[in-house]
Amino acid sequence: MGGLGSGRHWYYDAKSTVNNFHSIDVRKWRRKKLLISGTSFSTKWFWNDEITGSIRVLVAEKCIILSYRYKHSEEWKDMNYPVDLEWTSCRLGGKRPWFTCPAKNCGRRVAILYGGAIFACRHCYELAYPSQRENIGDRATRKADKIRERMGWEPGILNGEGLKPKGMHWKTYKQLCFVHEELVNLSLQEATIRFGINMFDLY
Repeated sequence: MGGLGSGRHWYYDAKSTVNNFHSIDVRKWRRKKLLISGTSFSTKWFWNDEITGSIRVLVAEKCIILSYRYKHSEEWKDMNYPVDLEWTSCRLGGKRPWFTCPAKNCGRRVAILYGGAIFACRHCYELAYPSQRENIGDRATRKADKIRERMGWEPGILNGEGLKPKGMHWKTYKQLCFVHEELVNLSLQEATIRFGINMFDLY
């Protein structure tokens, strides 16, 4: 247990989105002050309290070295390779780190790498963001639920509208209610077309 591919596979299902892959984020490591030359640490991923993967990271002066085991075709392979780090200046001072994608013929400067046989950028794995897989109705539902969360209303667009949150201006509240209603109507219209039933009878 502990290598990429032990237990569950290194992705959670067959959809090619960034959420289905283990990932490492150089910005998070920077915030945790882990990118100090000579530092060594480990990163683990969990699914339902089960470890689905882990790697060991050694920080060198201009790169990190990733060490892990990768399972492919029922065989384990030890992986150990460097990923270059690049630092750029921030507008308000300081430096920002980037990974240089180690995939062959890539070399993109990215903040996040995704794990397969090697850790590479989302362009190399042709990954989309979850929102890019949504249809119009799904997107409308997601946006409506975000408004509901901001309002403190019960989750679910079929549950109707709630009260104005304490401290929110009436103008803002009315604007959000209008947008919410438009999004709910769009979502239900798309559901009517998709499922061939009148979803408005449920609302």
